[in-house]
Amino acid sequence: MSKRAYKFRFYPSEEQRVLLAQTFGCVRVVYNRTLRYRTDAYYNDGESIGYVGANAYLSEMKQDEELAWLREVSSVPLQQCLRNQQKAFTNFFEGRAGYPSFKSKHRRQSAEFTRSAFKYRGGELTLAKCSAPLDVRWSQAL
Repeated sequence: MSKRAYKFRFYPSEEQRVLLAQTFGCVRVVYNRTLRYRTDAYYNDGESIGYVGANAYLSEMKQDEELAWLREVSSVPLQQCLRNQQKAFTNFFEGRAGYPSFKSKHRRQSAEFTRSAFKYRGGELTLAKCSAPLDVRWSQAL
């Protein structure tokens, strides 16, 4: 399988726009709460929390009624942000980067949808938990 990169722009419907905004917010909240959890665990108890522990904490967050809205978006971007956070900690401990920082809602928002979080069939791209495909304009024909 060869890897390729394409430039594209998509024009989400109102429903998709709302879902993407929710996803961005959920990713930011999960990342920040998990970073706080891991930092507090280290400074208060001397405990190092890895990806498995962070993922278990995500499950706890989803069971909390105050955070029930985390269940409304795809779990894939939420788990991917924990993988990215783990990589940030690995880079920090190996001296390649500074300590991971909290995400701000006033900066660029992002969410990573891996293969299991979207479908691409017949030239149409559909994200998980979306009922209709995205309106995508590709830089070149696929």
